[in-house]
Amino acid sequence: MKHFLRTLSGIIFLILNVLFSPVSAQTSYKISGRITDAVTGEGVPFASVAIKGKTAGTTSDENGQYTLVTTQTGDSLLFSSIGYQTRAYPLTLAPSQTIHAVLMSAANRLQEVKIYAKGGDPAYRIIRETIRRRDQFDPDQLTAFQYESYSKVEAYVNNFANQRKKGRGAGPVGKLLSKLPAIYDREGKPAVPVYVSETISEYYQRSNPQKTKERILKSRASGVGVSDGGVAAQLTGSSFQQYNFYRNYISLLRKDLPSPLGQAWQTIYTFRLIDTVEVGGMVCYQIDFEPKRMTDLAFSGTAWIDTTRLGLSQIDARVDQRANINFVDEIRLEQEWEEVGDGTPGHAVRLPVLTQLLIDTDEPTPNAPGALVRFYMAARNVQVNKPQDTKFYEPPLELAENYSEKSPVYWQSHRPENLSPDELRAFEVVDSVRNVPFMKVLGEIVNLTMVGYYPLGSVHLDAGPLLNSYAYNNVEGHRLRLGLRTNTGFSRRWILGGYLAYGTRDQQLKYGMNIDYVIRKKPYTIAGIEKTYDIERLGASSENLGSNTLFAAYTRFGTLRRPYMQESQTTYIKSELGKGITQTVSLRNRTFEPLFPFAYSVKEPDQTTASFYRTTEVQFETRFAPGALMIQSDNDRFTVEGSNNPVVTFRYQLGLRNVLHGDFTYHRFSLNLRHSFRMGVLGRTRYQVNAGYIPSTIPYPLLYIPLGNETFFRVENAYNLMNFFEFVSDRYVGVLGEHNFEGLFFNGIPAIRRLKWRFLATGAVFLGGVSEANRTLIPATNELGQTVLGFQSMSRAPYVEVGYGIDNIFKVFRVDAIHRLTYRNNPNVSTFGIKVSAWVNL
Repeated sequence: MKHFLRTLSGIIFLILNVLFSPVSAQTSYKISGRITDAVTGEGVPFASVAIKGKTAGTTSDENGQYTLVTTQTGDSLLFSSIGYQTRAYPLTLAPSQTIHAVLMSAANRLQEVKIYAKGGDPAYRIIRETIRRRDQFDPDQLTAFQYESYSKVEAYVNNFANQRKKGRGAGPVGKLLSKLPAIYDREGKPAVPVYVSETISEYYQRSNPQKTKERILKSRASGVGVSDGGVAAQLTGSSFQQYNFYRNYISLLRKDLPSPLGQAWQTIYTFRLIDTVEVGGMVCYQIDFEPKRMTDLAFSGTAWIDTTRLGLSQIDARVDQRANINFVDEIRLEQEWEEVGDGTPGHAVRLPVLTQLLIDTDEPTPNAPGALVRFYMAARNVQVNKPQDTKFYEPPLELAENYSEKSPVYWQSHRPENLSPDELRAFEVVDSVRNVPFMKVLGEIVNLTMVGYYPLGSVHLDAGPLLNSYAYNNVEGHRLRLGLRTNTGFSRRWILGGYLAYGTRDQQLKYGMNIDYVIRKKPYTIAGIEKTYDIERLGASSENLGSNTLFAAYTRFGTLRRPYMQESQTTYIKSELGKGITQTVSLRNRTFEPLFPFAYSVKEPDQTTASFYRTTEVQFETRFAPGALMIQSDNDRFTVEGSNNPVVTFRYQLGLRNVLHGDFTYHRFSLNLRHSFRMGVLGRTRYQVNAGYIPSTIPYPLLYIPLGNETFFRVENAYNLMNFFEFVSDRYVGVLGEHNFEGLFFNGIPAIRRLKWRFLATGAVFLGGVSEANRTLIPATNELGQTVLGFQSMSRAPYVEVGYGIDNIFKVFRVDAIHRLTYRNNPNVSTFGIKVSAWVNL
């Protein structure tokens, strides 16, 4: 059973990183058969099948099998594929007929080709000239282009009925899956659909400035553990499926695969000129390519380059299980590029008008089921060099209000080609699968694990988050927490939430509540109020931790050093202003009630020290994330940062004295920059810079406390060998960096390259200081005569830690060895540590 759960989770993970597919129609004529190569007898995948002179058509599957169901008929059926002659077979008026097609290699071959070149295989000279001319064909070089997009995705669990060792039948998981509704492939093997969808959208792109926009017009989706089809529609549209082989890298499954037409073409690949053939009415060079090291994360395949203009016409690119990528047996990406007039006489540009992607997953263990994901995308009504106004491209991703369309009649008239009977049954079958009691429970578990909330049915409430339900620490004892929030069934404008928490040791009730209202969706603007009363700890408060929910939950366990109670009221408004800018303005009033000996000096003559204080502050936060896409999930929105552009966040906080009983006037400035970029064959670098300045005299809990990490696992945005609340600063700068060499080193070592390990180097530097006024604000004792716990500031030397690690251990784990180079004599610190982290990683 654990294999089954792992497989299902893997399928969903793949789907969210890739895309989804097919659907339904009723017709009168059925034509089926298999398309094979005349020489090898092997099936021809993704071949085009069409009735001559009609619009009805389909494509073959990965085994060459096809089925066409249509109300149209004609005198012949045409079969065509890349590198083959188009061939016609006669049709009859029989309601059901079988036509097996045999395709010959393309007829327009050169009688004899002899090319003599000093540079070895002439393919290198052709590719070199193709890359030199890519500005003429690269879609990114156009002023603008736009098209209507149709995409379909389907995901299946397969290979569960195979015989095991010693002739034994399928295991318990296989027997369970065998009882579920399935679609059978042409080899008679069952495949259980777990997700199907199709989407129609409009895609726009322009340059100078670089802008993209996609508007999801219609979509429908169904799957195990999928509760919101709108998320799938956004993640599987054209915005995430731009496979442009003229770019240096192809982004696929969150991996950067070097393009055979990119700058690293000669470093990564070897090329061979195979032949000269006719493709789509043009005579093309047929060139095979493959990585110099088969374990490198790169493509193998064939490209067809036209002989006259040296532009890409067709490409068939594959990645097999030898490459350094997890859970994948094979990836196959095929594209057809067509010329599109741009209004200039005698000049035409090319765009990929058909993209087909097949992802066949590798079974985690020999007896575990596998998964298959298919993706198809077609572009039509292409227009070029007609840019829209820059404001038109905001927001970059937009979901139409009435996007959900389930009517089969609509999809019959809007999809570009007919689908096979199995594809037409996909929605019906997957609905049957998801309603099986076991699969229904499994889907709820998967959804709870990924989302963190459990829907409570018709009351339109979700319970969670799961991670925060329980904790144990020295102050609260056993902490029990129950949280609720409304979902879209309650309202798509109003969002209500709250929680109650109770500690068995302190016997104190904590709570939180919030009310949010979506003011408008174009541009997206939301306002809300929030009130909480809960325990926090210096150096690991919710403000320090940010969005790291797993680490935040873990910090409530164990010993809470310097804990305090905080009552907080916040009012805010947040709006997406366009061009990647999000602006937030908030007003917050909060208290500090220490549960440890604390005091600060008060300047008023009637009181020398105080332990309690209240602050009132206005906060202005500006976030600039060019190229990021906002995804709407029910009433939540989250960001997908799919570009190499840096993300910058600037924050200014103004403390207001005597406003809502605020005790201080202060100013806080902070800047955060996050960036990830590719360094060619050397791998990918990620870094984060934090800087800030507080030119005010205030108690040290209001100064900046860098995030430490006393846990055994590594945290990305923390200084992993720094203790909680080890340093305090009112002026600071910090840098966190990581470089992943991927398979650069280990792929060249025969003994371990099959393990697919990846080597990493990490480093972190923090430099800060505290003004003398803030140092002297802390008295020796408080009003009760207790010794006040102070803080440590830094000298002129920065805090430095460096590390190295191995990622992808058993495809899940990462282990880092980290050395602390400075402040090694501080009390209770570790100068060396091993940190572990784990996640599903491709």
